[in-house]
Amino acid sequence: MTEKEIRRILARCTVGIAGCGGLGSNCAVALARIGIGRLVLVDFDRIEESNLIMQYYFSDHLGMPKVEALQANIGRIDPRVLVSTHFERLTPENIPVLFRGCDVVVEAFDHADQKLMIIETIQEIMPEMPLVSGSGMAGWGGNDLIRTERSGNLVICGDLQTEVSDEMPPLAPRVGIVSSMQANEVLDILIKKSL
Repeated sequence: MTEKEIRRILARCTVGIAGCGGLGSNCAVALARIGIGRLVLVDFDRIEESNLIMQYYFSDHLGMPKVEALQANIGRIDPRVLVSTHFERLTPENIPVLFRGCDVVVEAFDHADQKLMIIETIQEIMPEMPLVSGSGMAGWGGNDLIRTERSGNLVICGDLQTEVSDEMPPLAPRVGIVSSMQANEVLDILIKKSL
């Protein structure tokens, strides 16, 4: 399949991004670079200086809602990508509404309870929706431990064990690896759906 054929397929696709921090911002940028047609960005947070070490933002974005800054960055990469933004917290009630019409949803939350909430909500209310999650990307090294696991429509990328802590912070290299793995899984799902 040629790049042109891949882009033709992706131009018709919509991907939801739940959380626009390290995983979500980098995954969204990777998808924009390969020609995704539409992104639905949902996050309730604003950019802080500490975000700049691993998230796809710049110092002039400080204080902006992450969804707005990410929309601007994607517009600079490829203005053909349609970006819908929602500056709000995801809940079991609004997940089905915000991600209606998406072909795939990417879970990119920081906290385990939020990850569990979106996984359970999508599996219960939208069981046909493919969900690509990230788990275990804190720290450094351990490339050989990072993997992908699948269970039905759920795909999890990461080492599935390394939790974020003060002693084991999320850093750009591992977060970047996992976010790229998520984007690659989204690409795989969308291409297989089109065949």
